[in-house]
Amino acid sequence: MKKPGKLLLITIASAFGGLLFGYDTGVINGSQYYLSQYFDLNAVMKGWVVGSALLGCFLGAVVSGILSSKFGRKNSLIISSILFLLSAWGSGLPQFLPQTVSILVISRVIGGIAIGIASMNVPIYIAEIAPAKKRGNLVSYYQLAIVIGFFLVFVVTYLVAETLTQTDNIQNGWRYMFWSEIIPSLIFLVLLFFIPKSPRWLLLIGQRKKSLEILTQIHGNELAREEFDQINNSIKKQKESSTASIFTSKNIKIITIGVILATLQQFTGINAVLYYGADIFENSLGIAGDDLLSQQILLAVFNLLFTFIAMVTIDKIGRKFLIYIGSVGMILGFSMLGLSLYFMNVGIISLIGVLLFVSSFAVSMGPVVWVLLSEMFPNNIRSIAMSISVAATWIANYLVSQSFPVIVDSSINNNSWNGSLPYFLFIFFILITIVFTHYFIPETKQKSLEALEDSWNK
Repeated sequence: MKKPGKLLLITIASAFGGLLFGYDTGVINGSQYYLSQYFDLNAVMKGWVVGSALLGCFLGAVVSGILSSKFGRKNSLIISSILFLLSAWGSGLPQFLPQTVSILVISRVIGGIAIGIASMNVPIYIAEIAPAKKRGNLVSYYQLAIVIGFFLVFVVTYLVAETLTQTDNIQNGWRYMFWSEIIPSLIFLVLLFFIPKSPRWLLLIGQRKKSLEILTQIHGNELAREEFDQINNSIKKQKESSTASIFTSKNIKIITIGVILATLQQFTGINAVLYYGADIFENSLGIAGDDLLSQQILLAVFNLLFTFIAMVTIDKIGRKFLIYIGSVGMILGFSMLGLSLYFMNVGIISLIGVLLFVSSFAVSMGPVVWVLLSEMFPNNIRSIAMSISVAATWIANYLVSQSFPVIVDSSINNNSWNGSLPYFLFIFFILITIVFTHYFIPETKQKSLEALEDSWNK
C-alpha cells in the first residue's frame, strides 16, 4: 500500500548528496584565504589546492557509471557519503597530526570523487523513483540541495571567520570550516539506510518481486503495476534489439546530446561567477575586499530563491521554456555587467547584472539540465551514459574555472574590452544554448522514462 509522503521523504534524503556537493565545493572558498597563509602557499600551489577537487570530481564521474551498474544507485551514494566524511576529516587534520599540503590535496581529491559519484547517482535515483508528472519537480530538489549547500557553507565559514581572531583563523579556523562538513555527511550516511533501492535497477538485475514491492510502496498498487510493466517491456525490448550497447547509432546520438548539454551548462559562466563572485563584485563595484564572504552569501540567496521558482514551474511550463526564458535573462544580466565595464560606468547596474544572471541560471540551466540528463537515457545504458555526461560537466567546469582568470588578466581584455570580454564570450555560448535546445531537445514534461526513449530517437 502507498504511504503518503514517502516519495518526498526519499527524495529529500537522497538529495542530501546535492547539499554535500554544494557544501564541499563552497567550503574551499571560505577556507583558502586562511590556509594559504598557514601553509605559505604561492599562487601556483594555491591554485592547485583550490582546484584539486575538480580532478576528483572527474574521476568520480568516470567510475560512477560502473559503481551504479554493479552496486546500484543507493549503495553508490553510501560510498560517496563515506568519502565525504573522509575528505572533511582529512582536509582539517588537527595540529597534533602531520597535516601537509599533500594530505590536504589528497583529501580534497577524495571529496571531489564523492561529488562525482553523487552528482551522477542522485539525479538518476530520484528520476527512477518519481512518477512522470512529478519527476521534474522532484529531480529539481537535487539542484535546490546544491544551492542550499552553497548557502550554508558560506554562512558557516563567515561565522567561523567572524568568531575567531585572525591568528586563530590562520591556525585552526580553516580546519573548523572543513570539519563542519562532517555533520551533513553523517546525516546523509544515516538517511541512506532508510531509502529503498531503485526499482528500475532492481529490474535490470532480475529482482522483479522486490522492484514491484518498492514501486507499490511509493506509488500505490495501480500506478506501480503500470510503471512495472513499462519498465519491464522497455528492458526486454532493448535486450532483444541489442540497444543495451552504447555504441549503436541511436545511443551515441543521445549521449552526444547529453554531453553537449552538460558542457553548455558550464559554458554559461555560472561557476566563473560562483568561484570568482567576490572578485567580480570588488572589480565591478569598486568596494573594499574585507566583506567578501557576505557578498558570496548574497549570491547564494538569489541562487536559492530562484531555484524554488524553477521547482514550482518545471512540470507545468516545461523544460524547454525554462531554458529559453532563463537564457534571455542570463544574456541580459551579462550584457548589463559587460556594457557597464566596457563603458567604464560600473555601479549598481553591474551588481544588478550579476544577480540577474545568477537568478536566471537558477531558474533554468541549473535544475533543468540535471532533470534532462536524469531522464533522457534508456534504462540499460543510463548509468554509463549519465557517467559520461557528468564527466563532461566536470571537464567543462575545469576549463571555465581555469581560463576565466587568464582571460580576465589578459591584455586584450584590459586594453580593448575594459574587462568585459569574458562576459560577452559567455553570452555567445548562451546563444548557442538557445539554438541547440530548439533543434535537439524535445519537451519531456509528464512523460514516463520509458516513453521518452522514443522521443530522443526521433
